[in-house]
Amino acid sequence: MGQRTIMSMITGLVLAAGVLAGGPAAAIAAERPAVPAEFGSDWHDPVSAAPPVPRPEGVRSCEVTVARAQFRDFTPYRGSYTPPEGCGSRWSAVVLRLDGNVKGRQYDRLGHLSIGGVEVFRTSTPQPSPEGITWSVEKDVTRYSDTLSRPQPVEMLIGNVVNDTYTGVIDVTVTLTFYATRAPDGPAPDPATTPERVLPLGADGTVTTPRNTERLLAEVYATGSGGGCEEYWYMSVPTGAPYSCTAADGPHREVRITVDGRLAGIAAPFPTVWTGGWSNPFLWYVIPGPRALDVKPVVYDLTPFAGLLNDGRPHRVEVSVAGAPAGQQGWSTPTNLLLWQDEGRDVVTGALTRHEDGGLANSSVHTPGAPHRLDTTAAHRLTVAGYLDTSHGRVTTSVTRSVGHTSVHRWGADENPDALDATWTDHETVTTGATTTRTRRTYTMDGETTLGAGDRLRTVLSLADRARTDVERDGRRLTFSRLDNTYTGDATFTLGVPRDQRRAVGTSMERYRLHDSAGCHDRTLRTAQGALTEDRARC
Repeated sequence: MGQRTIMSMITGLVLAAGVLAGGPAAAIAAERPAVPAEFGSDWHDPVSAAPPVPRPEGVRSCEVTVARAQFRDFTPYRGSYTPPEGCGSRWSAVVLRLDGNVKGRQYDRLGHLSIGGVEVFRTSTPQPSPEGITWSVEKDVTRYSDTLSRPQPVEMLIGNVVNDTYTGVIDVTVTLTFYATRAPDGPAPDPATTPERVLPLGADGTVTTPRNTERLLAEVYATGSGGGCEEYWYMSVPTGAPYSCTAADGPHREVRITVDGRLAGIAAPFPTVWTGGWSNPFLWYVIPGPRALDVKPVVYDLTPFAGLLNDGRPHRVEVSVAGAPAGQQGWSTPTNLLLWQDEGRDVVTGALTRHEDGGLANSSVHTPGAPHRLDTTAAHRLTVAGYLDTSHGRVTTSVTRSVGHTSVHRWGADENPDALDATWTDHETVTTGATTTRTRRTYTMDGETTLGAGDRLRTVLSLADRARTDVERDGRRLTFSRLDNTYTGDATFTLGVPRDQRRAVGTSMERYRLHDSAGCHDRTLRTAQGALTEDRARC
């Protein structure tokens, strides 16, 4: 059986947003069951080693149900949202929570939630056991307070197929919990992270910003999905090489945003592996891979362009994925603009003063043989700068971002075995006035799938999501953050037999380490054959 045939079996993938609610280690299980010899008809509910979403203490909270639906097909849920009563009109925090359950047989499915046209949540679903699973996903959505401050239409969709074979109906409830400020209508804490306005980028790609905008970010929920080759974009090879997924420029992808046709931001997409990914759902039944149930948006600082955008006219803002085959579906890029306004001026003027595009250097070299080998290296650097004349003086912002990609892809006859060792980097430096924020992101993937004797398919895979951020003012560090979220898995099952004859075995591990100015989180989870065997906290 060809490896691409194997890979395509994970069709029906999805997207995600939020943090899989796990709670403290002791909350998962006081006593863990004995490890079974192989996967059965039931296994532990999905869990994550990520920390819970922080919540303010000692303040009033209010809960609103945003959506309650069962998804059987591609009919969206439509409803309405009304702000809560009793928690003021400004909030110190807003936390979204999805509670879901599904049983039977089902693929992972794509989901999104929009409020007032603003995409606030993107999620994929875990794959169920025959006896059923429940799961929860949480996300801090405080940055959408502008949208949530008034009644809005709601739309949610988790596209699904239910028939005689795929029986899993996806049942979800989504709530928002609002935490009041200590003064009923006082300013919310940390205004630097909560914009005054949130504007969704419409289908026509045009936007008109408030004329007194003094800070502007764009967030793009960029994901390759859909069960086709762009779901595995990192495995594609140049046209002409003997592999089932090809792209003219090979596997390098870059998420780009332009303002009036001029390149304004570049970013490396995260190589998300969904809960059926790498041909082997047994890797992910209990511990999803990094971001599989938490699609984080790519964020760009567009403040250098604010002086151009503040003229009161519509401007075109467009998002594209460089390297994706022309005309091929598979990438989704819903985009929001987050704006901070100058309360002291009706109009803030300024200009773009620097735009240096180093251009994309991208090389993919195919070496025929047994196995075939593809070596890819890519790099791109962009610097933009501009100033704004605000009520508190002239403020200059410069943004430098560089992305890099190195990978080695090896595959044999019929794409068996099929292996990839890849690293992506996304480094960014933003200087506004005397404050500089440096962020260094690194994503890695190292895996191999083989089909052996007796049609036993084995996948061994490790993934890592790492980032370090430092904020300095006048050369003195204000805050810092260090993230290392690492997943490893090894699973084997028999292809082409009924579900109860697969004789599947598998282990997985996630260690999520976060050290920052506020403290430390370090938690490790391990599983075997669907049983949770370790839940260890070190901080």
